[in-house]
Amino acid sequence: MNLISKIFTTAPIFAADWSGDVATIQDFNVVFENIAQIIVYFAGIAFFIMFIRGGFSYLTSGGDPKKTAKATSTLTLAVIGLVGVIISFLIITFIGNFTGVNVTEFNIPG
Repeated sequence: MNLISKIFTTAPIFAADWSGDVATIQDFNVVFENIAQIIVYFAGIAFFIMFIRGGFSYLTSGGDPKKTAKATSTLTLAVIGLVGVIISFLIITFIGNFTGVNVTEFNIPG
């Protein structure tokens, strides 16, 4: 699965064999994967909001150097944040491919 399809087609992961008994350490796998997916979605939403806000501020700055600099800073930080999230995922994927260990899946043995 490539990066784009992984981001846009993720679905919540539910415990497959949860019978209502006391939770075990293996149930943490499901919780961790759900939290990781939520963080990626929030990062995308934060980028979108910051990018729209920075663009709107840039358009409405009216040539004021301080407002233009603030809007440019917002746009730059939004792009840096998105690139940071993408690069961190690519680094983890590279480590997995280089070592042969699937580091993108969180499993507790047992």
